[in-house]
Amino acid sequence: MPVINVDDLTDKDKAVMEVNQLKIEVKLERWLTSKCCEEIKDYIQAGVDDDILVKGIPEDKNPFKEKGGCVIC
Repeated sequence: MPVINVDDLTDKDKAVMEVNQLKIEVKLERWLTSKCCEEIKDYIQAGVDDDILVKGIPEDKNPFKEKGGCVIC
């Protein structure tokens, strides 16, 4: 997709681009935020048992665990 420098366009070209974008956006199906939030919450709660961010990484499988400390003599 070619890059368009908006500064090089005429006001008419900018208006045409904006109208085309609005035509695309008006066709989108709109949902209530409250319904979307409920669905996202249910999705997250369904996978909470397998979520590493919630339950943490087991020590034996943690790739970032330090192998040993630094010893200064």
